[in-house]
Amino acid sequence: MSLVVRKSSPVVVRPSPEAGMTSGGTIKLSSFDKGLYNMPSTTLLVFEHPLHNAAEIIQGALSRALAHYYPIAGRIVVAGGGGGGGGDDDFYIECNDQGVDFIAARTDHALKEVICFDRSPSPGARKLLDHLAVYYPSMTCGSGDPLLLMQVTEFSCGGFVLGVTWNHGVADGAGMGQFLQAVGELARGSPSPSVAPVRWDGSLPSLPPSVLEAQQHLLSLDPLGDDLAILDITIPMESIDRVRADFSSSFGQPCTTFEAALAVLWRCRTRAIKPGPETLTLLVFLADMRKHAGAKEGYYGNCIVEQLVMAKCGAVADGDFKGAVMAIRRAKDQLPDRLKDGDGVVGQQKLREIRAYDTLIVTSWRNLGFDRVDFGSGRPARVTASGKDLPPSPGAVGFLRDGSGGVSVLADLVRQEHAEAFLAELAKFK
Repeated sequence: MSLVVRKSSPVVVRPSPEAGMTSGGTIKLSSFDKGLYNMPSTTLLVFEHPLHNAAEIIQGALSRALAHYYPIAGRIVVAGGGGGGGGDDDFYIECNDQGVDFIAARTDHALKEVICFDRSPSPGARKLLDHLAVYYPSMTCGSGDPLLLMQVTEFSCGGFVLGVTWNHGVADGAGMGQFLQAVGELARGSPSPSVAPVRWDGSLPSLPPSVLEAQQHLLSLDPLGDDLAILDITIPMESIDRVRADFSSSFGQPCTTFEAALAVLWRCRTRAIKPGPETLTLLVFLADMRKHAGAKEGYYGNCIVEQLVMAKCGAVADGDFKGAVMAIRRAKDQLPDRLKDGDGVVGQQKLREIRAYDTLIVTSWRNLGFDRVDFGSGRPARVTASGKDLPPSPGAVGFLRDGSGGVSVLADLVRQEHAEAFLAELAKFK
């Protein structure tokens, strides 16, 4: 199928002066922000129910929201123009109200012709989704680029898709979810956002060197690119519930949906790629640290860390799901310690020894708030990540709760040669 999307020229949307908010000055990027200052992230929110003049309504609400979230209308600058990262004071958001890019688009197709709600889309349909968002050139954010790119595509059936691409340095996923909920509230007529936004929180602790070094290692992994198969899969809730029930009956502790789904992916992937039993595998999951760091309510800057779980491949592949869940649970219990000085969960030498293909990075979008965005016609029927901006290492995953009763996963987990084996392992589990 050929999807024709007619896009308007980009419009610069600036903070609305009607809100009476003041901006200006600079905001220093925290140690949580700094390593992500040029990294883009994209999400697609699919709204099945019609909203008359959706693009016009959202554009107006976006302008009003930027008056409250004015740093998003600014630019990231590097002190001295070096860009090399010479300390905490090198990177700032300049609050100059230069604005964000907004594109209104239309297509003659109905929404269900392009996006599947009850099953994973085919590879061809997944590529069509690329037309529904705007991306930064070369998939990196330059110093003069807007911090937010937004596209609203209206379909012939009245449904629409909101594509949001942003510079990760200005907000993490929870922060962007909070911002989009504010846009929705203003679109529905609220005089101001229900949550007062906070972008600078001087009480946040600085990340210890071990955390920053691990982050830089993961970001510097050589990308496998086209060698990886992008898969859009759903793990049925019945299967997840079996893992949770088995774990709880054995250990007397609850098991979350995230822990169960992550254990399933880790074990099935390890069995599919068949590394040697003594080979080390590294599981990485991103964790929101707002509670542990004592972040202020409404803080929308970055407050996430990468938590590491290392094991031998044989133990993961040949063990049961309970063992994988317990390893993940122990790592979650250690999260407060990630804010303390120390050698880290995994030493730098061991990190360098683990092959990129034996590294699995997972991020969960289930509780970020994207699914609670409402511009006046109801919440999105589906939220999905973009396959274009998955992180460079293999095994990067987006978790989303699927309305059909399972966990939806967009992943570049395995090379093309291992895709069939991975899907077969998942099928055995179901």
